[in-house]
Amino acid sequence: MEKRAPYIAKLGEVLEQSLKRLELSGRLTEYGVWPIWNETVGDAIARNAQPEKIRHGTLFVKVTSPVWMQQLQYMKGMITEKLNGRLGSAVVKNIFFVVGTLENPSPPKTVRPARPARIPHEAKLEEKDLDSIKDPDLRQAFRKLLAAAQRKAEK
Repeated sequence: MEKRAPYIAKLGEVLEQSLKRLELSGRLTEYGVWPIWNETVGDAIARNAQPEKIRHGTLFVKVTSPVWMQQLQYMKGMITEKLNGRLGSAVVKNIFFVVGTLENPSPPKTVRPARPARIPHEAKLEEKDLDSIKDPDLRQAFRKLLAAAQRKAEK
């Protein structure tokens, strides 16, 4: 009969008790946002917005420009819902966007030429432009925002 080392079984208990005592388990759950961020928001958003810190349920996200901050502000509720759905609990209660330089931006899968700041009135939004956003709800929200920007540019 093979003997099991008793200290291995107890190590898990010790870690669990330590996490409870130090109140780290909640903090570890909060930091679960980082590994799922890029996949949840899609490549286009991940290249322009990255989580910086989380405090008491408020996720601070650094964005590359005021334009991205405004666009993501409209999608804040949807992003919060998607993150919490992936995490399995209401970890993110609010998102606060801050303009700054991203330290480790998500690398682009394909290199695309820079787009002009304004959308020309003859330009048409094509589905392929939104392919990098995996989540259908986020993709639809971006489609609506870009269509509104295009209508505004036509005025």
